[in-house]
Amino acid sequence: MEPSKKWDLVSISTIPLTMTLANSMLIPILPQMQKALNITPFQASLIITVYAAIAIIFIPVAGYLSDRFGRKIVILPSLLIVAIAGAICGWAAMAIDEPYSVILGARLLQGLGAAGSFPVVLPLVGDLFKKEEDVSSGLGIVETSNTFGKVLSPILGSLFALWTWYIPFWAIPVFSMLSFLMVAFLVKKPKGDNKQGPVGPRKFMKSIAALFRKHGRWLYGILGIGGISMFLIFGELFFLSETLEDRGMHGVTKGFVLAIPLAVLCTAAYLTGKWIGNRKVRMKWISTVALALGTAALVVIAVMGDDSTWWLIGILAVSVIGLGATLPCMDALLTESINKEQRGTITSIYSSMRFIGVAVGPPVSALLMKSSFQTLFYVLAASCGLACLLVLMTIRPQNDKIGKPN
Repeated sequence: MEPSKKWDLVSISTIPLTMTLANSMLIPILPQMQKALNITPFQASLIITVYAAIAIIFIPVAGYLSDRFGRKIVILPSLLIVAIAGAICGWAAMAIDEPYSVILGARLLQGLGAAGSFPVVLPLVGDLFKKEEDVSSGLGIVETSNTFGKVLSPILGSLFALWTWYIPFWAIPVFSMLSFLMVAFLVKKPKGDNKQGPVGPRKFMKSIAALFRKHGRWLYGILGIGGISMFLIFGELFFLSETLEDRGMHGVTKGFVLAIPLAVLCTAAYLTGKWIGNRKVRMKWISTVALALGTAALVVIAVMGDDSTWWLIGILAVSVIGLGATLPCMDALLTESINKEQRGTITSIYSSMRFIGVAVGPPVSALLMKSSFQTLFYVLAASCGLACLLVLMTIRPQNDKIGKPN
C-alpha cells in the first residue's frame, strides 16, 4: 500500500467507525431506554430501525451526488448532520418530559447524515488506490473499522450509560466532529474526483440501468448477500442484548460479553481483507465456506438450545466468523468491478441493501422471539443458507475476473 495514502485511509476509516457507534452503541442500553421512556421492546427497536430506514431512501441520492460532484463534498456536510441530530437526541432526553417522538425524529435526521457518509467511503477507497490489491486491503481495513465499531459499541454504550442512559446520544456529536476534522484536513482529493460535467441525471441513470442489464446476476447477488449479512448481525445482536438482560447481566459486564462475538467478527474481517488481494475466485470460495459455517452454527443453536450463556456466546461467535469473512469479499468484488464514474452510485445501492438488513434485524428478532427461541434461529439459519446459495449461484468469476464493465 502506498505510504502517502495511509493517513487518508486512517481518516476515512473513522467514518464507518463513527456511523457504527451512532447506531450499535444504543443496542446494549435499549432495556434502559424502555424503562426510562416507558416504551415496549418493539418501540425501543425502532430507535435503531428508523436510523437505517431513512438512510435506505437517501443513500442512492448521496451516491449519485458523489459521482457527480465529489466524495468529500457529500461526506463532510453529512457528518455535520449526524452530529447535530445526536445533540438533539441528547437535549430531548434531558429537557422534554416525553421525548420518545423527538428522539425518533432526530434519529431519522441522523440516518440522513449516515446516508451521505458511510456509503460514500467504499467508492472513495476505490478512487484512492490504483492497484486492485491495495483497494482490497483498504476495503478490508474499512470493513474492520466498521466491525471494530461494533466491538466498541456495547462497551462504550454501557460505560456511558453508567452516568445516565442518554449520554451515548451526546457522545455521537463528539465522534462525528473528530471524523469531520480528520477527513477535512487529512484526506486529499483523489485524482478523477471531479464533476462529471454535462452528464445529466437521466443519461446517468440510463448508464446504471444498462450496467444492471449486462451484469445483473452477480450485482443482484452481492446486493442480496450484503443485506442478509447485516440482518443476521443486528438480529443476533438484538437477541443477545435482550437475553443477557433477562439473565441478570447488566452494565459494563454485559457490554464486554456482547463484544466477544463482535471481536471475532472484526478479526475475521481484518484477516480476510489482508488475504484476498485481488483474487476473485478466492473471494467466492472464502464467502461460500464461511457462510456455510455460519449456517451450521445457527442450526446448532436452534437444535441444542440456549441453556448455557457461555455456550451460546461461543456458537454465536462461530456464526459471525462467516459474516466477518464474507463482507470484505463482497466489498472488494463490487468496488473493483465497477468503473469509477458509476462506482459511487452502485456501491450506494449496495449500502442501501446493507441498511435494510440493519433496519429489519432488530424488529424481526423482537417479533420472532415472542414466538419461540427456535423459530428465531431457524429463520436466521435459513437466511444465512440463502446468502451461501447466492454466492454459489450468482458469483461466477472466470480467470479471476468478474465481468468487469468496459
